[in-house]
Amino acid sequence: MIRSTFIITLAISLLTSCRATRKIQSAIVKKDTAVVVMPPADTGRADSLAFIREHFEQIQKNRIDFTSFSAKVDVDYEEMGGKKMDVNAELRMYRDSVIWIRITAILGIEGLRAYITRDSVKLLDRQNKVYIARSVAYLQEIAALPLDLPSLQDLLIGNPVFMDTTIAGYSKSPGSVSLHVMNHLFKMLLTVAEENKFLQSSKLDDLDEQRNRTSYLTWSDYEDKKGRPFSTRRSITVSGKKTLAVKLNYKQYEFNETLSFPFSVPKSYREE
Repeated sequence: MIRSTFIITLAISLLTSCRATRKIQSAIVKKDTAVVVMPPADTGRADSLAFIREHFEQIQKNRIDFTSFSAKVDVDYEEMGGKKMDVNAELRMYRDSVIWIRITAILGIEGLRAYITRDSVKLLDRQNKVYIARSVAYLQEIAALPLDLPSLQDLLIGNPVFMDTTIAGYSKSPGSVSLHVMNHLFKMLLTVAEENKFLQSSKLDDLDEQRNRTSYLTWSDYEDKKGRPFSTRRSITVSGKKTLAVKLNYKQYEFNETLSFPFSVPKSYREE
């Protein structure tokens, strides 16, 4: 059903090749700052920590700040077994307050409407005339990731998430730098362009061996029409017990406009 597949797609939007990793002592990163635990006198390690701190600060400078955001997105979805879905998504967000999503298929027929706040997730399944209301923990149940409203907004707008953890090392390839991030849930390889520090890709591995899931996200086709770098094409691949691939093409987008978030439950809908 369009309800389950697309919500899973949005929730997992966090996420290249194997490279030799340069291990160093930990650089502890707090949100919007980098606090480094300095090692004993060792020029090589000190240089490594300085390198990580510099790149982290540049990544933070490229974060997209907004009051409101709206976009129209073409979504191509494919999962194991050959099931495919091409839909259009209309997205509206007010920072730290609400995410509103409207999904339409062929001929503009609406399939799903979602209204997500800090406390709740509300869904209208237009195909089956069903209303679903859950706590925001529903996002975490679906994605098995510590998602909340701010982190989901960052995912949708193209900011990195889960960076308030430990950066354990880094690696370099021609034209790019990868930061190796760890926490109690997963390890992440975040790759950015060496020159401008734009996000290129992210690889997320579950530490839970039973889950055994690897997720990938890529950012490309950056443009600067609105005074800030914005990736208009994203791809998501999830491999594990379930395999899926998603392509997101942001066709139109606007920042800081006055928006409405219409959501009402018809009397004919049943509640689940």
